[in-house]
Amino acid sequence: MPSKSSARLAALTVAAVCSAASTIVLTSPAHADSVRVHDIQGSTRISPYAGKTVTDVAGIVTGVRAYGSSRGFWIQDPSPDDNPATSEGVFVFTSSAPKVAVGDSVTVSGTVSEYVPGGTSSGNQSLTEITKPTVTVVSSGNAVPAAAGIGAKSVPAAYAPAGDTAANGSVNGLTLQPATYALDYYESLEGMNVQVSDTRVVGATDPYTELWVTVKPRENANRHGGTVYGSYTSQNTGRLQIQSLGAVADFPVANVGDTLTGTTAGPLDYNQFGGYTLVASEIGTLKSGGLERETTRKQSRSELAVATYNVENLDPSDSSFEEHAAAIVDNLQSPDILSLEEIQDNNGATNDGTVAADQTVQKLIDAITAAGGPTYDWRSIDPANNTDGGEPGGNIRQVFLFNPERVSFTDRAGGDATTAVGVTKVNGKAQLTASPGRVDPANTAWANSRKPLAGEFVFRGKTVFLIANHFNSKGGDQGLTAQYQPPARSSETQRHAQATAVNAFVKEILAKQKNADVITLGDINDFEFSDTTKILESDGALWSAIKSLPKSERYTYDYQGNSQVLDQILVSPSIRNSCDFTYDSVHINAEFNDQISDHDPQVLRFRP
Repeated sequence: MPSKSSARLAALTVAAVCSAASTIVLTSPAHADSVRVHDIQGSTRISPYAGKTVTDVAGIVTGVRAYGSSRGFWIQDPSPDDNPATSEGVFVFTSSAPKVAVGDSVTVSGTVSEYVPGGTSSGNQSLTEITKPTVTVVSSGNAVPAAAGIGAKSVPAAYAPAGDTAANGSVNGLTLQPATYALDYYESLEGMNVQVSDTRVVGATDPYTELWVTVKPRENANRHGGTVYGSYTSQNTGRLQIQSLGAVADFPVANVGDTLTGTTAGPLDYNQFGGYTLVASEIGTLKSGGLERETTRKQSRSELAVATYNVENLDPSDSSFEEHAAAIVDNLQSPDILSLEEIQDNNGATNDGTVAADQTVQKLIDAITAAGGPTYDWRSIDPANNTDGGEPGGNIRQVFLFNPERVSFTDRAGGDATTAVGVTKVNGKAQLTASPGRVDPANTAWANSRKPLAGEFVFRGKTVFLIANHFNSKGGDQGLTAQYQPPARSSETQRHAQATAVNAFVKEILAKQKNADVITLGDINDFEFSDTTKILESDGALWSAIKSLPKSERYTYDYQGNSQVLDQILVSPSIRNSCDFTYDSVHINAEFNDQISDHDPQVLRFRP
């Protein structure tokens, strides 16, 4: 039965025809001249009706979101046009719990808006919505439009077109080319009912009840079933985020390599944290891929084992000490030296001026001993309060743990939060002026960021210099699905300055002793192919040892379904050229839903 507004429109249409004296106009049924969903979506990312009022937009309800800050429902026109660039679905934002049900045939009047998740400063694309709606239910129990299948053959290999230089690199004004670019393809389905089948999990279920799958199982796959991110020009177009619409009672708790067998279906949304997202009202059955945590081999008597491990804001109140200890003892095989990142002070994120972390470190050492590992000794330098980034009050810093039965630390007084460590030459050998010491802490490169920790170690009579790092995070960078293509990576400006400072310090050591064994390690927060890494490696001072692994094994972190490198161990020429080292990225966290850190540790073994 037509709505009252439809009847009014029909009457006006007939009146217009009858009043036309010189021209007879034959009209179609009332809705033929109404705005359709595909008209609203248009063939670009921005609706041609943005900011305008639309009346009696017809569609079938395909999904209802009755929770959260983005409550509303999706409608889809069951009679699509023949333009593959125009979506047939749109989200109707109600702000309160919608009073419609899936299968309702409705007409919607309201204002077309372009909502940018995360705000315009995020650089994200916008989501086309109808806001302030007036909704009329025409009928109920209708069949939902068939879901569009997203598969390996339908998603293009190219990721996105280059943005319009006249629009600061935005792709918003470009006509969609869904057969050519993956982002255009997903945008052409925005708001529509879509489905994927038998998809492999490439990003484990997280606390926000979401996971990532790939519809391209062979795309840069590794042996665990993940998808490796190996360059800025290969974004892995088959990745897609899956969330629950609320109708799924038991969202699967999945690890990388698991499979969602059967069909996963629902509206295609766009959100702040991951871009295009299938909001599932139906989800496949979880099939385990049998992923197990890795264990590295034990170092030999003549090998020095050096590891780096980001323990993710560890403080005494955490419940993960026993698990971290077991990982260090069992999976890492008790390395001789550990560079730990994100050790917080003794009361964690309580912002009361506390900077000491001796209780945090001692609790970890005790847990390692209890797990059957060595009784480690440790060295670090407390930061000045709230100057090194991270959680306010947490005062994260790098800490060296070392096994005194295998390694000795050369203590040399003078290092503190603000004093720069230097390099001298004594008896033909390089020597730090302070050990432990901080590298160039007054340099603006380290503003609100962790300062590198340098120290001298002796193993079997040989001195080894270590520099522990935790570079500036990627926070503030535009996402891969941003409206600006290629996306801006603003955070790397500071990392480049940090890499320059560390590279200069390493070259200072090598200038005093050409064959010095120098290891720079930690959470570099950047890829092995990045300019940050190239700056660290410049003039041959260092080389990232993760590049000794096959490309499919180069990852320490999983972000939005991309297995990627953030943590690195870089070595000086004396270590690299010896060809007497082994490197292992030990996958115990990033691919698992029950991770104790979001980073995997790495281990380097060599004979000094």
